[in-house]
Amino acid sequence: MALLIPILALCIPLIAIWTKHQQKVAEINATAAAEKAAQYATDNSELEERVRVLERIVTDKGYDVASQIEALRDARKVEALLDKREKDLS
Repeated sequence: MALLIPILALCIPLIAIWTKHQQKVAEINATAAAEKAAQYATDNSELEERVRVLERIVTDKGYDVASQIEALRDARKVEALLDKREKDLS
C-alpha cells in the first residue's frame, strides 16, 4: 500500500502530459477538417458554376436551332435510304 502512493504521484504528471497531447491532436484534426471543408466548398461552387453554364447552353435558343438542324439531317438520311430501297425493289 505504501508503494501505491509514490506510483500514483508519478502517474499524475504522465496523465497530464497525455491529456495535453490528446488536446493538441484534436486541435490539429479540427484545423485539417476545416481546411477540407473549405476546399470542398470551393469545389462545390466551381461545379455549380459549370452547371449554370451548361443550363444556359441547353436553354439557349442556339442549342434548340442546332438540335433542329440535326433532326433535319437525320430525316434527310432516312428519306435517302427509303428512296434507295424503293429503287432497289423496282
